[in-house]
Amino acid sequence: MFLRRQMLKLTGAAALTLGMGGAALAGDMPAPFDKAGEVKIALVRYLSTGDFFQSYLSGVETQAEALGVDLRVFDSRQDAALQADMVDQAIALGVDGIIIQHGLTESMKDAAQRAVEAGIKVVAFDVNVENTSIPQVEQSDYMLGKLALEQAVVDNGDNFTAGYVYVPGIAPLDRRDVAWEDIKAANPGIKQAAMFGTLDNPIANSVANQARSVLQANPNINVIFAPYDEFAKGVKIAVDEAGLTSDIKIYSADVSTADISAMREPGSAWAATVATNPAVVGEVSVRTLALMLAGETPDAQVIVPPTLITQDFLNAEDIKNMGDLGSKMPQFAHADVSMADWMPLPKR
Repeated sequence: MFLRRQMLKLTGAAALTLGMGGAALAGDMPAPFDKAGEVKIALVRYLSTGDFFQSYLSGVETQAEALGVDLRVFDSRQDAALQADMVDQAIALGVDGIIIQHGLTESMKDAAQRAVEAGIKVVAFDVNVENTSIPQVEQSDYMLGKLALEQAVVDNGDNFTAGYVYVPGIAPLDRRDVAWEDIKAANPGIKQAAMFGTLDNPIANSVANQARSVLQANPNINVIFAPYDEFAKGVKIAVDEAGLTSDIKIYSADVSTADISAMREPGSAWAATVATNPAVVGEVSVRTLALMLAGETPDAQVIVPPTLITQDFLNAEDIKNMGDLGSKMPQFAHADVSMADWMPLPKR
């Protein structure tokens, strides 16, 4: 199979080109996939740092490869204005479809509308572009937060003092925040002692710097809700350094092989996370766009269901990596979402 990567010179960011012709049997595919090598799609990213986003990108690449389409990847590295410009660059390149991955509503809604007006099919993952013609792919972020917090209540009772890591304005974090507010309302004994958070790179180290100060100022914190695994990594660094691993439990969202290793360290404070497989979410994003290109109409919300993953489960099943997790949790390895009989899936 022919795979090429070409660096495109873009101011302040990198774009990757992946030409993937001939990956599927064209005769079995509807238009325009009967000439799949001529189909161009773009992934325009806001966030890319961390294991989750690398795995998501891998899923996008493998599903695009299975379809045989030409994939362009634009990485704005958390520059909102540049991300909007990159949508315009994708439009100028004449792509047939665009996946917008994360970003800020205020910077992306107009850019997304420009793509729609240009006749381009658009899918949004974890960014609200306020456009009814654009399906939203999401991980049921509310349920990610709710399942993690319900486990926190199971482990710690309904009377604990919490630190909360949150950056408003990011769609998945905002949806997880709703779960946090609901859990606090249902359990008045849960007290929020501090809220902090940042998306400054490197995210884990930046959060760790904040967490050190928060833990010093709030020695009564015994639970930290960090609903993004880079947040949880940062909190764990600070908890470990402070010698508080037996006094604090961390609950998060998202998972990676590195996260599994951190959760399984002896005495680790990281008690549970709730996640979908980010590679599967990437695959679903491409399949949703492919359905639109083939003239089908996906649901307005395309939900990839999440799974609770506890430290106890990882230890009991001796899970060391994402492959082990998928074999022990089949629902984690594949999501039967945005499927069609004609559509080829990535090889496992």
